[in-house]
Amino acid sequence: MGADEKGTPVPARPSAPRLVSALNQSLQVQGKVEECVQDLSLVTGVLAQEVAERVSLDVVEQALHHSEEAGIKVQECADGLSFVNETLTDEIRERKKLESRFAEVKSELADAQSDLSESVSKEQHARHLSLHDALTGLPNRNLFDDRLENALALARRHTWRLAVMFIDLDKFKSVNDTYGHHAGDQVLKIVAERLQAAVRGADTVGRRGGDEFLYLMLEVKDDIDVGHAARKILENIARPCEFGGLSLTVRPSIGIALYPEDGTSAGELMGNADGAMYMAKQSAAGFWFHKLRG
Repeated sequence: MGADEKGTPVPARPSAPRLVSALNQSLQVQGKVEECVQDLSLVTGVLAQEVAERVSLDVVEQALHHSEEAGIKVQECADGLSFVNETLTDEIRERKKLESRFAEVKSELADAQSDLSESVSKEQHARHLSLHDALTGLPNRNLFDDRLENALALARRHTWRLAVMFIDLDKFKSVNDTYGHHAGDQVLKIVAERLQAAVRGADTVGRRGGDEFLYLMLEVKDDIDVGHAARKILENIARPCEFGGLSLTVRPSIGIALYPEDGTSAGELMGNADGAMYMAKQSAAGFWFHKLRG
């Protein structure tokens, strides 16, 4: 008996020489059977002649001697066939054991593949949770920062311009205080969906936390394009949020910082966009560039 990698005994197959020997023995038995047929035919002929013609005793004795030799050969044939049968029976038994073991290994392999697939799925789910906001499904601050760093690297290489928008919902606390946190969560989900619908496919919208959102706008052509994007966001979010018989309206304030004019690092751009957002909130202008431009 052998063993597989898990230490499970695996039945050993009969050695090839033994099976070859059995096959050779089978051929030898066939030859002896043919000899026996010839000898017995001779004996039968002699005895028949003895009965019919009263042949000499010497001929009869010789025929009987052939008969004894044929009997010995028949016994040898029987022994040879017994060896062949035992060997083939062992071979069949061992093959069945191997087939059974192979079926077990196949089942174990299928279970291992299933476990691996489940493990990969759990890992992917855990990674998704670590990089996305649990409530809205948007990229969280970590994933947004990573994408911003990658965008900055590309912008430096290709001399692109970027825009970072810091979005805060005005007086959102009153929604939670008046209607409860469940209603506030519903509003945040609706805002997240509207943000995603308002931006381009290559851009990134993320949730910073609470009622604060972030928007990374790639390959900016000029300030006018950024202003149009900000107005579109304002209009989408300002529409009433209707759910559960409620109709709630929230208004955002948006601060905008541009690369490279307002900063060349992620930290600078985020900080300046945050400062511009407070200016937008104080002025009730809706959105505000970090540096006013004519």
